[in-house]
Amino acid sequence: MAEPCGDHGPRWALPLRPPLCLACAVETLGDGSASLVRKKHVLSRLQDALAWQALPVVQLLAPDERVCMHLIGTLFGMLHSVEDSSALNLLVEVLVRLLVELKSEQYLYCILDESQKELCKATTMRSSLPTFSLLGKLADAIPGFADLLVGKHNNLVDHLLMGLMYPNEGIKAAVCYLYGKLYSSPVGTERLSGHFEERLCGVFLNTLGCAQTKELQVNCLGLLKELLKSDHFVSILMNNSKTEEETENPDFLEGENPLPLVLKKLLLTRDEMLQAASSHCMASVLVHSPSRYASAFIHADVPEFLFECLLCKSEFLIWSVYCCLLLLTEERLFFSKCHTVYGIESLVRSLQGVLLLNNVELHKQGLLLFTEILKRQPVEIKLFTNRGVCIEAIDVLMETVNCPALEVAVEAVKAVAAFLRKDHLSSPPVPYEELQKLLEAMLKRCADLSPPQSSKRHAGDLLFSVSQSHPTNRNLGRVPQRHGQFLLNTLESFRNACRLAVEFQGDFMAQENAFTAPNSESKDTLSNFSEFLLRICDSLCIPMVMSYLERAVSPPVTEVFISTLSTLFTVVPSMRNKFSKKLASSSFIRLTLELKARFCSVQSNPVLNHTCSSFLCSLCLNLYAATEKRRTSSQEEQEMSELLQKGLPQLNFTIAESLLLLSEAPEPFFLDQSLCSHQHCFILLLYFAYTFGDRFVPEAELFLAVRNFLLSAQDHGDCPPPHILRAALYLLAVCQDKGKALDVRSLSTIRRILDNLPDLSLVYVHCPLLLKFFLSYSELMGKFGHQILQLWFSWEDCNQSEAEEGDFGTSDQLNSTNPLLPILKSNSSILLILLDLVCSGSVEVAWKVLITLRTFLERNEDVLVCDLLRSRFLQILQQLLVESSSATLQANRNLPVLLSLLFLVQLRSKGIRELDSTDFKLLHQVSNLCGKCRPRDTDLLQPSLNFLYWSLHQTTPCSQQRAVAVLLSNVSLLELLQKVLECTWLWSPTSRPAYLSSEDALLCSGWLLVASLLLYQHRYNTEVHQTLSVDLKEVLNAVIFRNKKPILLLVSIMQFLRAVLRQNFSSSLLVIVGQNTAPSSTQPQPSSLQDTALHPLAMQQVFSLVVSLQNLLVHVQLQKDLLLSQAVVACLETLVEYLYVKNQDVALHVASQPWHRFLLFTLLSGGQKSFLQPEVLRLMTLFVRYQSNNIISQKEISQIIQEAAEANIAELPEATSCALHLFLSQIQSSHYQVEPEQSGIIQTLLDRLLGQKTTCVKHQDIVCLGSVAVSLSHIGD
Repeated sequence: MAEPCGDHGPRWALPLRPPLCLACAVETLGDGSASLVRKKHVLSRLQDALAWQALPVVQLLAPDERVCMHLIGTLFGMLHSVEDSSALNLLVEVLVRLLVELKSEQYLYCILDESQKELCKATTMRSSLPTFSLLGKLADAIPGFADLLVGKHNNLVDHLLMGLMYPNEGIKAAVCYLYGKLYSSPVGTERLSGHFEERLCGVFLNTLGCAQTKELQVNCLGLLKELLKSDHFVSILMNNSKTEEETENPDFLEGENPLPLVLKKLLLTRDEMLQAASSHCMASVLVHSPSRYASAFIHADVPEFLFECLLCKSEFLIWSVYCCLLLLTEERLFFSKCHTVYGIESLVRSLQGVLLLNNVELHKQGLLLFTEILKRQPVEIKLFTNRGVCIEAIDVLMETVNCPALEVAVEAVKAVAAFLRKDHLSSPPVPYEELQKLLEAMLKRCADLSPPQSSKRHAGDLLFSVSQSHPTNRNLGRVPQRHGQFLLNTLESFRNACRLAVEFQGDFMAQENAFTAPNSESKDTLSNFSEFLLRICDSLCIPMVMSYLERAVSPPVTEVFISTLSTLFTVVPSMRNKFSKKLASSSFIRLTLELKARFCSVQSNPVLNHTCSSFLCSLCLNLYAATEKRRTSSQEEQEMSELLQKGLPQLNFTIAESLLLLSEAPEPFFLDQSLCSHQHCFILLLYFAYTFGDRFVPEAELFLAVRNFLLSAQDHGDCPPPHILRAALYLLAVCQDKGKALDVRSLSTIRRILDNLPDLSLVYVHCPLLLKFFLSYSELMGKFGHQILQLWFSWEDCNQSEAEEGDFGTSDQLNSTNPLLPILKSNSSILLILLDLVCSGSVEVAWKVLITLRTFLERNEDVLVCDLLRSRFLQILQQLLVESSSATLQANRNLPVLLSLLFLVQLRSKGIRELDSTDFKLLHQVSNLCGKCRPRDTDLLQPSLNFLYWSLHQTTPCSQQRAVAVLLSNVSLLELLQKVLECTWLWSPTSRPAYLSSEDALLCSGWLLVASLLLYQHRYNTEVHQTLSVDLKEVLNAVIFRNKKPILLLVSIMQFLRAVLRQNFSSSLLVIVGQNTAPSSTQPQPSSLQDTALHPLAMQQVFSLVVSLQNLLVHVQLQKDLLLSQAVVACLETLVEYLYVKNQDVALHVASQPWHRFLLFTLLSGGQKSFLQPEVLRLMTLFVRYQSNNIISQKEISQIIQEAAEANIAELPEATSCALHLFLSQIQSSHYQVEPEQSGIIQTLLDRLLGQKTTCVKHQDIVCLGSVAVSLSHIGD
């Protein structure tokens, strides 16, 4: 056959290599003497020809029907004469390919006829196998062949049934394959329906159940798959009962419904393909009706084996099992028989493995199954009995939430929502930390899908901008639907987490981690979890939803969001009020009202309406509890709650409509309860919104609407409840600057309404604007000003320590934000009300009033109210001193503030003035008050001694003389001063010398006052009724050794020392103790003579004192303390003057000490390096006066004159100018020889300094250092 056929010609040659003669091939196949090898070769060449050159073959055969029939008959006949399996397979394939290419039903009928004949004459069923195989292949290859078979040769079906019952699995496999093709045809399904129901069903189930070979198992499953497409066949298969014949068959499986058992048997095989097919068939059954068929599989314990199959690696098998289990979840029996409890670990492990595969659909299906199990699991049956599995489930959810595929993340978030149930997580310890990580990952993933907010706009603004778009909301198109769904699912999950936290609050075992080690703190607690929910809602959840609302507003999303916020109120009860304040300040009241107006009008969206109304009710009640802490009326809170619960669901109007509603009046003679309810609810919402800065209604419009509301209520005799009236007055106060002033009618209406109240506190709101509102209208201030101010100070929080109370500097309390301060400045008549409150108000109120007045005087020096205040203070002091004993005075908290305020009033007086009768009466009362105190009463004594000190220094000589007489006549005052001075040596020094304690401050004032009394008693020779005694040695040691004493206390003691030195230790007011009256006999004579001359000082004390003063000046150079430098230099001057009077040689010796020159160099080596320093000039003056030529030379005097001539005299400080004037005057009057040119310069400088002294502005002489009043002229004189 390699050569071209010469017998048949080229017509039958097929274009193959080598060429094939079709005629020869047919003859060879029909030749009985030809060998099987030759026939197989020809068949193989025919197969190639039909595969690669089908068109030439068809063109040769089609015109000649006889040849076609002969070839088909020959091939068909070979099927039953050849036993070689490979040859049979080749024959079937060639015959099938030939019939397919010929495309003629005639030849198909021929095959069917021949098959019918062959099956009828077959002696054994085994010989029918080729026929069954051929028919099956033809049914598979030719679409209409199955219809021809069942339509024209349905008697062949009887042979199929016999073949299925024949005990040969090869035949059974071929028959099942053919059955599968027949039942895949709609015509076959219809015509063979009765055949299956009456004869085939039982035999088929038996065959499937007993199949051993994989071929039979696969073909049976293929047939079953086709059968399961029909609901009718499914019903027959699942309801099939054993017949008597089947009962006698010992191989038939037991059970009323054998199909689940048969499929379960296949699940037990290790063949993943069979397991997948079995689970797929189960799903095909269940998909028709899970409620009808699931119980049969569940009773057969099929779910248990399905869960076991999840541990495989086959994606198709896992998918099939997922589908089957998903259908089983619709049957409650699936859960009640605890199959989920058994299989949850396998499912979680399966999901872990699936996530390693790149199969998004498989991920989604697994998560869908997990979600359904979590959702449908009965509460009474705990799903996670092993905490480890629960943690693994959280890990799986975490990984899937972060999956790059959005559709997988969507399913994961749904699973998270189902997972967050108390019964799923109630096994202690609850994995709070893992839940936090899961929720944070979920919210971050959702936030990543949303673009950031375009600007920091409030919640209400966002919704308002969206609502301005087309009614169909074109912005919705800008938000991908999947993103919106993802956000919705995320919010549902977060809401479930919040509800979970609330549910755990009642479970003691869930509060703390029971397995925490002793004495260690666990972060895995409900408290931390709850705080996390609140924190992440603020940082992630709310901004994320606000970003979404910029582009679209979805009622389902907003409903879940608002519901979540409502739940968060109870998640952390301690943070409820703070959270509510933040929501209110972020315009959530406006947002919720806009939502209700847009989506809940006309009875639409009842769930959203209920959620928004409940949220607003809870928010308002929380804000009420937060802002009305002083009101403990549960009745008012109950009334407000009932009003909101009743009125909010119907308040579905726009803001503009609600404003119009607020101004609307009810019908005459008919009180419209619905209208009142709407008005009252809207006023409350506005009140809480405005309280926290959400002013979403124009103030002018709101002011007018609220005014009309009050007018309408009064006109109709309707008195709003106190909480509504309180809110209305607050809104009027807040909007008054934007609206017109109230007219007489409106003010009269408000007065009448307030007059009907039993107590003004019922409508009081502690707000500066309300205070300003009442004090701005004379009609209201005259009637209610006293009560409003009383309430203001009663509610004002002004906690001030005792140290602050004694401080005369600027008070930190009631600072510049205090609205009373500008009101007091514009309307000083309010001062009368405040002063009346000091007398009539409570101790607490009086104290706060005094603090306010003190702050007012500190900041408003130009206010001429001092005379009014002094006279009123005198009355108060007189009343207190008459009515109170010493003990009650010391316990009076207001008295120290009153005294400090009195001193502040006196301090406002500029310059020196004559004391009037009120001043002397005050002086008398304050001195008497001091006499009733103890040294420890520093809060009372400090301002009192300051006042007495001021009275001595800031007045004329005539008044000064009278003031000294008044003080020296008060024996109790002098006794107190004696005790205060003695306390200097008794009280231990503070650890911080720079810090002036209240005790040290009192000592400073005591020494300064005694020094002043010594000075003026000597000057005016005033009569003394009580003397003071001082230990001179202690005084000197205090200056010499200092002993960590504060600087101001040293200055005060030096002032006292100067006073006694000036009077040569001889004063009728003072008795010096502690020094020997006669010189010691043990000391050398020269020293004794000097000590006698200097008595009561000793020479050694003088030198020690001088050295200490020098050291203090060096300290001044380092600390830049001008007051101390003036005090030290003045004390040194007074000491040398005293020595010069007592012993000129000693005085000159002291003034000429070489250390003085070193001291001058030290002072000049400081930062200024100039002679024009007050302490340097005064020391120079001292050395010039006592002719200390070894200390100061002519050259240095010339340098000072030159530097002074070059300086700008007008810019010199006052202390420097005075010191320079003293120095130049001393040069003029001394014997120092100066050049004529320098004499002219000195005179010119003196004239300029004198002129400057007459024209310069006098500065305040009395200053407050810490809490001590100090006269600068007293120190520096």
